[in-house]
Amino acid sequence: MSSSGSQAARLRLNEEDRFDRLRRIAWWDQERLRRAKILVVGAGALGNEIVKNLALLGVGSLLIADKDKIERSNLSRSILFRESDGGRSKAQVAAEAARNIYPEANVHWFHGDVIHELGRAVYDWADVVVVGLDNREARLWVNRSCWMTNTPWIDGATEILQGVVRVFVPPDGPCYECTMSPADWKVLEERRQCHDLLPTSTPIERVPTTPVTASVIAAIECQEAVKLLHERDGLRGQGWVFDGQWNDSYVVRYHVHPDCRTHEDFQYDGFIRLGRSVTDMSARELLAMATRELGGKAVLEFDNKILVGFHCSRCRHSEPVFRVSGMVSELAATCAECKQPRQIESIGKLSGEEPFAERTLGALGVPAYDIVAARKGDRRIAFAFSADAPAVLGPLHASPQAGGGGAA
Repeated sequence: MSSSGSQAARLRLNEEDRFDRLRRIAWWDQERLRRAKILVVGAGALGNEIVKNLALLGVGSLLIADKDKIERSNLSRSILFRESDGGRSKAQVAAEAARNIYPEANVHWFHGDVIHELGRAVYDWADVVVVGLDNREARLWVNRSCWMTNTPWIDGATEILQGVVRVFVPPDGPCYECTMSPADWKVLEERRQCHDLLPTSTPIERVPTTPVTASVIAAIECQEAVKLLHERDGLRGQGWVFDGQWNDSYVVRYHVHPDCRTHEDFQYDGFIRLGRSVTDMSARELLAMATRELGGKAVLEFDNKILVGFHCSRCRHSEPVFRVSGMVSELAATCAECKQPRQIESIGKLSGEEPFAERTLGALGVPAYDIVAARKGDRRIAFAFSADAPAVLGPLHASPQAGGGGAA
């Protein structure tokens, strides 16, 4: 069809078509948006605006993840929440609102800690990840997960009247870790405790902002997601900085840091999607598979340390735990009987010599739909437990595009 014919066809589109005005954009592909799978991490002020925009755009599949519940103070910045939603899961309420905005959307939600409880294979499922988080630790986790699965992601941050949007596209170019300053690392280390147990004394970050700033930043995030899905130029490897005080903005270009651990440790020689669950495969069986794939004895590596258990040298009592360390309070390290600190046994690697190697990965504390890495020397491969997809993705698993990952 000629360009004039195409233009005439666009002008004749049915006004009853929900997406009529979008289809009139020359390069727009509404079917691509309908097929798109987007993971939204964070359902607060930014996340509300992100979910609203993606639903209005007609994105077909959304997974919304957040660990928090709605408080009254959220209502001044969160368009999808109502007074009656107090105490409910942010992710669940946002998902319900997305369906109300766009009933044809396939939407699911995850209420839990995205670092310790959400399996990393969701990043392999997604075409694009759009983030509205308020702490560096979670951003770094998302960054490494996206580099592990070659999934582009968009970061948004706000403070008072300022904000920034950054776009990272693996495997090339800079990543979020490349942009971190020594001050960022200092704040991050202050949040981490010995053995990675959940600290009880670290104050929760509360970043002041306005709903207007959140709306501006989230809008640019979603616009960048549309560009990625349409393979159009955008902010790849760059940041858009917004100063709401003077309504000024500029673009900054990032560079790959030579000592970036994400680039060094989270790109793999192989990525294998297993038709298995973490509940039916033992660590020893996975080690045997990794050894065959890598051509020699391998070790499993856990990016989240596994807390094996506690031992009280005074009471001579041992308590097995087998959970991700970050989900266990540091208070649990105190003996309930003698009130003395207990010895902590945790692992970041597993060789197969351990007495608990016959446990399934789920029984070791690995979350459903996770990705576990194996290493032999300088070679690393990753195993995704795809059989857990229905448990985590819910109705999204049945969607036509629920396979796995990466940008178009």
